[in-house]
Amino acid sequence: MEKVVITIARQYGSGGKTVGRMLAEDMGIPFYDREILEKASEDSGVHVRLFGAADEKLKKSAKLLGSRVYSGEVLEPEDKEFVSNDNLFNLTARTIKRLADTESCVIIGRCADFILKDYPNVASVFVHASREFCLARAMERNSMSEKEMKRFIERTDKYRGDFYKYYTGHEWQDLRNYDLCLNSGKLGFEKTVEEIKAYLKVRFS
Repeated sequence: MEKVVITIARQYGSGGKTVGRMLAEDMGIPFYDREILEKASEDSGVHVRLFGAADEKLKKSAKLLGSRVYSGEVLEPEDKEFVSNDNLFNLTARTIKRLADTESCVIIGRCADFILKDYPNVASVFVHASREFCLARAMERNSMSEKEMKRFIERTDKYRGDFYKYYTGHEWQDLRNYDLCLNSGKLGFEKTVEEIKAYLKVRFS
């Protein structure tokens, strides 16, 4: 198999990040989650704290107004908007494209499926599960009450949906955006990994 990039979008608590890490380890390829921000910082010369701060600003917004659909542009360092939230996204997208051009890897979130939509070597995956499964798994990893956790899951998934809509113009949970959609609650993580690998074998063999 030539270079292949797997992008994974996931509901909170579905284990999509765990699946992505397991897949990367199984295939012997790099895994990128927040590490993408570190790479973007290295590529652009912008301190990684600014990338993280942009994430937090968006999370604290009650609603992302309108949209600013990503089209590939990147502002120059001399531009006064060079470290704006939108251009930090552009810089992150540039890094994601560079990775897709140079290596096989697994990328979590960051609208990577949309950024790489025209790349023939990319497979986009959406990992989901029932509310009950997501809640139970999240409760295992956090010290919140069930009521607090339900609200946290709703807020997190809403933020992911708003972020995706803002930068892509599409609905995050519209399964037509992805090549493969898998219910990790029914399959379990290991079989979810196996299903992704089977898809890659069929598509890229």
